[in-house]
Amino acid sequence: MENVTAMNEFVLLGLTSVKELKPLFFVIFSIIYLVNLVGNGAILVIVILEPKLHYPMYFFLGNLSCLDICYSSVTLPKVLLNLLSTRKAISFLGCITQLHFFHFLGSTESILLAIMGFDRFVAICYPLRYSVIMNPQVCALLAAVAWLTSFFYALMHSVMTAHLNFCGSQKLNHFFCDVKPLLELACGDTLLNQWLVSIVTGSIAMGAFLLTLLSYVYIIGFLLLKNRSCSALHKALSTCASHFVVVGLFYGPVGYTYIRPASASSMTQDRVVAIIYSAVTPVLNPLIYTLRNKAVMLALRRTFTRRCLSKDCQQPR
Repeated sequence: MENVTAMNEFVLLGLTSVKELKPLFFVIFSIIYLVNLVGNGAILVIVILEPKLHYPMYFFLGNLSCLDICYSSVTLPKVLLNLLSTRKAISFLGCITQLHFFHFLGSTESILLAIMGFDRFVAICYPLRYSVIMNPQVCALLAAVAWLTSFFYALMHSVMTAHLNFCGSQKLNHFFCDVKPLLELACGDTLLNQWLVSIVTGSIAMGAFLLTLLSYVYIIGFLLLKNRSCSALHKALSTCASHFVVVGLFYGPVGYTYIRPASASSMTQDRVVAIIYSAVTPVLNPLIYTLRNKAVMLALRRTFTRRCLSKDCQQPR
């Protein structure tokens, strides 16, 4: 009979066990985290302060930037701390809390990307009714649905995982607390938990992805069959390109990690993929949107110009 213990803490094995690589990883992930905070923070501030960006598209972009800041903040500070310390423990409550917020924010982002796809569909296919369909109340309701649905979805995972019995080993084969590596340490039957990860997570992620894809299919079909203008199609796809790239960067790694069954041999691969969607993708999102979005670039220039001019005015002559 297996030794079932009341687990008080877990030990995160982290990114690497090679001591020589830890300072390098610390510098790299510190830069990534800083760029994430500055880039997404700048977009969030611009969307709030710039009146010309008070439209549904930028309202959802502001939500996405807020999500990316929080999403990375769930994992990266702990990763940086563990790279510097010899004791890499996380309390049981802290582990479940990290798991909850990681799935909460990740699920919110997947639903939000689907909503942003729907917003582009309405803007291109129903431009005259756009302001009526995507009014401020509807936008706020859609955002609230994304956040609330994801909160209760994550609560399901955290509660189900917290009620598992864990065996003697405290070593978690990951750099943050997630469902699949925790299942590797659990005793007894974890089949229900594995099904919840594969089916429920897969349904939410792939359902949101298919809705996003459907929006683009309707956009392309509308422009080709009704508008019949290649220039309009090119312009529309150019406008939506940033969103489409972000969708690909998000769903590729997430689909690889959560839809296939868990196995001990796949944990190393999962760690590598987790770095992409938890650290790299949130950094790329603001770069993709600012570099390809003229309105955001102009708003950034105007804001920085005003700040520079105000500083010049305040300097004594």
